[in-house]
Amino acid sequence: MELKEIQNLIKFVAKSGASEVNLEMGEIKITIKTEKSETAAPMAMMPQAAPVAMAPVPVAPAPIAAAPVAPVEAETAPVAEAAGDTIKSPIIGTFYRKPSPDKPNFVEVGDHVNEGDTLCVIEAMKLFNEIEAEMSGTIVKILVEDSTPVEFDQPLFVIDPA
Repeated sequence: MELKEIQNLIKFVAKSGASEVNLEMGEIKITIKTEKSETAAPMAMMPQAAPVAMAPVPVAPAPIAAAPVAPVEAETAPVAEAAGDTIKSPIIGTFYRKPSPDKPNFVEVGDHVNEGDTLCVIEAMKLFNEIEAEMSGTIVKILVEDSTPVEFDQPLFVIDPA
């Protein structure tokens, strides 16, 4: 089962109103759960440690991560128009430019960053994952608005390594 198929399954389950769905295909086991509350958006569960190539998952339940399910209607702007290397999201979740609401943004356009500097955090299942710069350079463009959902492999930043 490919990652895109899993993402489509998560969206389908979230729209259907089901609270839990278990899917077993050979050695691959997927559990999708949604939480119903007045203040929280529906949450979907999917394997976090599953590689992109979708190698067989161990028989034991795999660790799972939650992703807010929201309509993805607007696609990100083409990255080709900005010169530089693109930093992409390694997970699905909610993109935040600051460590907390009362703190300044990690980076701004024009800032010089070194390899390993924190650029943003992505929240998945109430865990905040720091996204670090993969190379040194200058931030040319920030492609995602603060507090918005992001997909796996979605471009987040353009960095000019020069």
